[in-house]
Amino acid sequence: MKLPRRQFLHMAASAAALPAVPHIASAQTYPSRPVRVIVGYAAGGGNDIVARLIGQWLSERLGQPFVVENRPGSASNIATQAVVNAAPDGYTLLLVGTTNAINATYYEKLNFNFIRDVAAVSSVTRQPQVMLWNPSFPAKTIPEFIDHAKANPGKINMSSAGVGSIGHLAGELFKVMAGVDLVHVPFGGNSPSLTALLAGQVDVSFASLPSAIEFIRAGRLRGAVTTAMRSEALPDIPTIGEFVPGYEVSAWYGVGAPKGTPAEVIDKLNSEINAGLADPKLKARLADFGGTVFALSPADFGKFIADETEKWAKAIRAANIKPA
Repeated sequence: MKLPRRQFLHMAASAAALPAVPHIASAQTYPSRPVRVIVGYAAGGGNDIVARLIGQWLSERLGQPFVVENRPGSASNIATQAVVNAAPDGYTLLLVGTTNAINATYYEKLNFNFIRDVAAVSSVTRQPQVMLWNPSFPAKTIPEFIDHAKANPGKINMSSAGVGSIGHLAGELFKVMAGVDLVHVPFGGNSPSLTALLAGQVDVSFASLPSAIEFIRAGRLRGAVTTAMRSEALPDIPTIGEFVPGYEVSAWYGVGAPKGTPAEVIDKLNSEINAGLADPKLKARLADFGGTVFALSPADFGKFIADETEKWAKAIRAANIKPA
């Protein structure tokens, strides 16, 4: 009997959380040495910022360094592969996010199955993406931008953190819904993408709010957020949906581990991360970068990932989006 895709994803997510017998570890002694937190993008981007905030919290709580290791490339697939291949002992973690759910469909020949091979540990935060352009660009508002783009089809360059990233798909969705023709220019992370935008090498960018918020506050970039509601961190910045009805994209971040990581270790990490999400100082730090806390159990986070994977699968297939 062939299971419906959604049911299969949920079962696979649950199976990924089951511990492997040969790798039983004690939550009382974990961690006894430094832990690596692998991030699939360059330092300075939103993923990197979230990972470092959580890593610092866990380091202080658990008495061992949680060291962020950046492995950019292939829209986070290189980092994911490294974690899938790592020992399932709790000493190699992955900063997971929307991109992982997108990649499950976007890339047809991955050497891993994200739902099956990565165990959900803890959700962390949800946040908008932002559409950004230079004040020197001949448009001050989204309607003016759309008008200018329609008058110059194929002449405006749009950067993102990489092919298949949430910024890329947010931009592709904007192109379809606004009826404009923008040329995608992928980079290896939000930070280099924004560097190119600030230098005038590209015209517009879709990026994570944490990586761009200070540029917006300083007036170095204009912007609009991708969520349905305005961001509390930038209440004066409009949403794209205010001008393009129905447009909505949000990003999420969390922590994953190799399949087979002991359940007691996963539960300990989940408990400590959720304690951090309840801490006013950490909540304020996430809010500074436009994020809202997003605390789930490992099982609920696994179900959420499965649902997100299915949602993006439908969107990618409907728009017939393929890797470049």
